[in-house]
Amino acid sequence: MELERVEGGSMGYLTHRKPVMAILTVDDDLHEFRGNRNNFADLIKAGRDSGFIAYVLTARQVKLSQKRLKGFTFSDDSQTWVQKLFPLPDVVYNRIPQREDELLPSVKRKLAALQKHPQIQLFNPAFFNKWSLFEWLHLSRTTKPFIPATRRLVTPVGLGRMLHKHSFLYLKPISGKAGMGIMTIKLQPEKQMPYRLKYQEKKKSVTYRCANLAKLWLRIKKQSTGEPYIAQQGIELASYQSRPFDLRALLQKNQRGQWDITGIGARLAGTASITTHVPRGGSIEDPEKLLIQFFGHEQARKILIHVRNSALLIAKQIERGSGKRLGEMSMDLGVDVNGQIWFFEANSKPMKFDEQHIRKKSLERIFHYSMYLIKQHPGQAAKKG
Repeated sequence: MELERVEGGSMGYLTHRKPVMAILTVDDDLHEFRGNRNNFADLIKAGRDSGFIAYVLTARQVKLSQKRLKGFTFSDDSQTWVQKLFPLPDVVYNRIPQREDELLPSVKRKLAALQKHPQIQLFNPAFFNKWSLFEWLHLSRTTKPFIPATRRLVTPVGLGRMLHKHSFLYLKPISGKAGMGIMTIKLQPEKQMPYRLKYQEKKKSVTYRCANLAKLWLRIKKQSTGEPYIAQQGIELASYQSRPFDLRALLQKNQRGQWDITGIGARLAGTASITTHVPRGGSIEDPEKLLIQFFGHEQARKILIHVRNSALLIAKQIERGSGKRLGEMSMDLGVDVNGQIWFFEANSKPMKFDEQHIRKKSLERIFHYSMYLIKQHPGQAAKKG
């Protein structure tokens, strides 16, 4: 199948001879559309290499009664974004960058219309909510053991009860991402100021000590600015040079429509950071190197195999629990000092992995899975030609 170019007035359009994927985002008054432009340009190029037409489409530009839609492509010649007319997509890849954008009534309407459209396959329809993730994983006896004790942060009494069971806790915003808003609490009964709260400010952490639970609660409320939070059992993670690390796995569906591990990276906490997130001072490392350093060769090898198998189990259960078609997710997993694996969170809109081998494979897999979806609906492309 070849791509035929037709010029129409001042805006040329591309006729529909190849599979078509639209990268969905939202419009922006200043920059035409929002999102990671480098990522979008990489996707368009990877699409071209995979025999696809790929373009950026904003929710406002989704007009399903039309045969052609206005979208954006990246011109290698001028190194600029260009608006053109494109065919209706066979597959829509949701990369709306912010939760708030996805919740706008106008955007929700467009997402619902795309999901109902008989000739368009949408995957990754929404962001995850941390509390929902834990509820879904609790439903299966195979995934339940990976979850640290987790409760909604609702009252000081509930927090006190949890602190007496687990003297080290993480507090996380239900809708947070990239480590934003995370706090830790340590209860040290032998100290005059037994409650120690730590929170992140840019790449350094701030410590606040207080004498009683009431004062601690007031400080948490002030710091959380009214956002809903969960409290989670703190895990003593394996470490490297006294800095804890966790693992970040990228899972995607392959050309057979099955979950597969695209790659696993390690994130080492910054010296003054309470999380391993790179924007908060963490650094990227090789997981094998860190695990071997802490556990030795043989146990590290077994742990990595266990991590891969566990991540696949968790991804399948998250999709089952969500009741939606997912195509990819990134996952934060911890390995504690005893070698036990813990699930911390998953993200349905993974950020770019900096590890080049993972990055290259991740781009290819988006189109492998898109092609799988198209093949499940034969005749879809022909109807749109």
